[in-house]
This record gives sequence, C-alpha cells and structure tokens, in this order.
Amino acid sequence: MEHAAKLKFREKSKKVLGVTPQDAKLSLTYFSVAFISLLIGGILGLVQGLERAGLLELPAWLNYYQVLSAHGILLLLVFSTTFTIGYQYANLSHSFGGLLPKVRKFAWAGFYLMVLGVAIVVTMIVLNEASVLYTFYPPLAAHPLFYIGLVFLVAGIWATCIGVFINYRHWRKNHPGEPTPILAFFAMGVFVLWIFATIGVTVEVLTLIPWSMGITETINVMVSRTLFWWFGHTLVNIWYLVATSAWYIIVPKIIGGRHFNEKLIRLVVILLVILNIPGGFHHQIVDPAISISIKFLHVFMSLAIAVPSLMTAFAMFAVFERAGRKKGGKGLLGWLTKLPWGDVRFLAPMIAMIGFIFGGAGGIVNTSNQLNQVIHNTMWVVGHFHVTVGVSVVMTFFGISYWLIPHLAKRKLTKKMNRVGVIQTIIWTIGMILMAGSMHIAGLLGDPRRTAYTTYGDHPTALGWIPYEYVFAIGAVFLLIGVIIQVYAVFHMMFRSPKGETEYPVAEPEDDAPKAPMWTERWGLWMVLLLAVMAMAYVVPIVDMIMNAPPGSPPIRTW
Repeated sequence: MEHAAKLKFREKSKKVLGVTPQDAKLSLTYFSVAFISLLIGGILGLVQGLERAGLLELPAWLNYYQVLSAHGILLLLVFSTTFTIGYQYANLSHSFGGLLPKVRKFAWAGFYLMVLGVAIVVTMIVLNEASVLYTFYPPLAAHPLFYIGLVFLVAGIWATCIGVFINYRHWRKNHPGEPTPILAFFAMGVFVLWIFATIGVTVEVLTLIPWSMGITETINVMVSRTLFWWFGHTLVNIWYLVATSAWYIIVPKIIGGRHFNEKLIRLVVILLVILNIPGGFHHQIVDPAISISIKFLHVFMSLAIAVPSLMTAFAMFAVFERAGRKKGGKGLLGWLTKLPWGDVRFLAPMIAMIGFIFGGAGGIVNTSNQLNQVIHNTMWVVGHFHVTVGVSVVMTFFGISYWLIPHLAKRKLTKKMNRVGVIQTIIWTIGMILMAGSMHIAGLLGDPRRTAYTTYGDHPTALGWIPYEYVFAIGAVFLLIGVIIQVYAVFHMMFRSPKGETEYPVAEPEDDAPKAPMWTERWGLWMVLLLAVMAMAYVVPIVDMIMNAPPGSPPIRTW
C-alpha cells in the first residue's frame, strides 16, 4: 500500500512538473537541428553509395571525399550529439521538475556555439577545403577554419555538460539521502563521458590549428591519431549509454512492465563510464609505435564492455518475459507474442537491441588482434559501424522520437503516425540489412574502405566486389527513403499532429524492489577511477610517442 501510494504521488508530481514549456522548446530546437542534419547527411549517404558502386559520376565541383567528410560529420557528430543533448535535457527536466534558469542559459549557449561551429566546419567542406574524412587524421590537412569550427563544437558540448552538473548538484543539495531519479542518473553518466572524451580531441585539434596555419612545420601523426581515438571510441559508447537509458527505463513502461533492479542498472552505468575510454587503441592495432603490451591492454579494456552489455541483455530479456507472461504468454516463448510489436515505440528499440547482438559480435572481430588483420581498413569495418550506430543507436533514437516529440510539442501520437513509424522502421531495417550485410561480405573479400569508385585497372579481384557495391547502393536507397519518412514524421508530430497529451513513458520499479543504493551516487569517486584507468591506458604510450618521436609530417593535401 505504501509503495502504491508513493507511485501515485510520483505520477501526480510529474504531471504537475513534467517538462516545462521552456525546456520543451530547448529540446525541440536541438531535435530540429538533429533531424535536418539527418536529412542532409542521408542524401549525401546515397550519393556516396551510388558513386562508390560506379552508378553515379559526380560533377567536377564535387568529389567523393567531400561527400564522405560531410556525411560523417553531419551524422556522427551533429545528428548524434544534438539528439543526445535534446533527449537528455528533456529527461533532466522531467526528472527534476524543470531545469534551473541558469542551466537553460548554458544549454542555449551550447546550442549557439555548436551551430556556429557546424556552420564553419560544413562551409569548409563545401568549399573543398576540408576533405579530410570523418577522422580528420593528419597528415591530411584541412583549412585552419575547419579545426576552429570543431573547437566551437566542443565548447558547445562543454557548456551543456556544465549545465547538467549544476542542475545535478542543486538537486542533490535539496534532496539529501535520496537517490537521483534514474533517467537523471543516466544523464550524469552521459555528460561525464562527454567531458572526458572531448579532452583528447581538444588537445589534438589545438595542435592541428597552428600546424595547418604553417606556424608549426610538422606534427606527430601517431599522437594525433591516438588522441582522436581517445575521443572516437568513447563517442560510440556515449551513444550506447544513451540508447541503454531508453532500453532500461522507457521500453519496459511501453510494454506494460516494470524496469529491472535499479542497483544493477546503476552498476551498468558506472561500469560503462569507467571502462569506456581506455579501448581506443583497438582502432590502431596495425599501427606502429605502440607496444604489444599496450595494445593487449586496450583489447582487454575494449572487451570488458561485454560485461555490462551481457548484464543488459540478461536484464532486458527478463523484463520482456515478465511483461509477456503477465499478459498471458505461455510456454517457452509464448510471452514473445504478447509484446506490442505493432507499437513503433517498442518495435524500433527492440530491433535496435537485436542489432546490437550482431554489432557486438562484429566488434569482437575488430578488437581481436589476429582477426583484425583480415578486416582492417576494409568495408567490413564500415558495415560493422553501420550496424552498431545505424541500427542499435539510431533506431533507438527514432523510437524515442515517436513519444518524446509529441509529448514536448503538446500533441498526440496518432494511430496513423504510429503506422508511419512502423513502416519507416521496416524500410530502415531492410536498408541496413542490405547495406551493412553486403559491406561485411565485401570487406572479407578485401574491398577497401575510404576509397572512391575504382576497379584497380579491372583487376579480377576488384571486379568481384562490384556486385556487393551495387547492393550497398540499393541499401542506401532504402535508407534515404527511411530518412525522408522519419524527418516527415518528426516535423509532422512537432507541428501538425492533433493537440493533446502524449505519455512520457518512465517505468517504475517492481513493488518489492529494494531502494536504489546511495553508494552509486559517488560521482567524484567514479571520476577518480576513470582518471586512473585513463592514465594507465594513455600516459605511457603517449609519452613514449613523444619521447621517441619519428620525423613529424608537414600538412598534406591530396585533393
């Protein structure tokens, strides 16, 4: 009875507080930028796929590497970052009953800094001054303004991080002895990772600026690559942590269940924060100047992510089975038929979770020293990336948009829009299976990544890749159709759907669940541990790369 009364009180308080109109406007603005970026990036993805298959010849003023650079930056940096911030700020507002006014200012300041940064970066790519791909590895050198734009982008992210930390501290001060609401706890994990992940890329970019301006003559290529993957590897896991927040807390409510034990959920968040950053070197397994022992350490740290991942898989299937059996599901798998497969809010993240099983298996191949020798720098890696990001992360984001955007816009998720979402989910899934599946096969046959269309002088081996490249292109067509439907759905739900209320589906714990343990709130300790693990993983190799540096490289333009 006492528990039921608590639940009722929480529901009432969230109805009164919820996401305030000012906070809703903030999140919707971030989402607008996210989905416009998705549309442009999606169009560029199709162009890239058609050119790569030899089905489209680009005009003289546009080259493949420009398209690839813009596609990567817009989708992997802009779309994912703006969606993450919009979603996490909505979660904070919902959990805390509204953001503090000064926190809102930080979030808006971050937004304008990011928009300015993206505008500069994209302009340089459009002018063909920065065709340096998503990884912007030296010795390829972009125009200095490209790197300055990246600085603004990172500064914007930091402003939003500061806002989150201020709001968290304020809430803790006013709620002594209470565990932070679980969605806000996830948000803390995400923004702590953002701060630590961006340290590496910030140092890298600040060294690239004088180098690209000619102030410094050469650059240490190995240090730059290492600093990039310090950030790049962690970025993937930031997306993963964002997706898991929806899997653990939102999906159970949608299927009519309760979320899993909160102690386990919080432990997963803490493990993902501490273990994430030291794993970047598995992207550099074939690089020289890194000792075998350091590579082995990073392989181990990369594979350590399997621990919280398996905990998540166990917890989620337990939640699904409980909910299905509660609805009358019988037998070994009868409970599966009771899940709401026709509800896009469940279907999209569910496929995302299934996709993560395949993405995780592919990740083990990439991380393994021996297996990596086979697939390194081939289309396999691109296929793996599309499964991990395009399915596990992006489909979760799509699923979130179908309830969060109408909720924020004070509109209803109609049956018609739900049907549109289900169709979009199916089209997107088919597109990803075709494209990522054929990329994996082509990669095993040796098809290299990061190259425009070529048959290498009609070499028989290269000609054998062409049929698979046609399938990439067909998959890209499906994906662009999926993007167009998704963008239509988002803006329709924002402005055209009938006015009304849409639920913010936050699952409650089981009736007999123990209270969330307060030791999980020791963010100072988790950050110290994270710093210790980072130091263990990066200090020795980076010092070694600096002390025993080979001749540095001057800036090079290959386009």
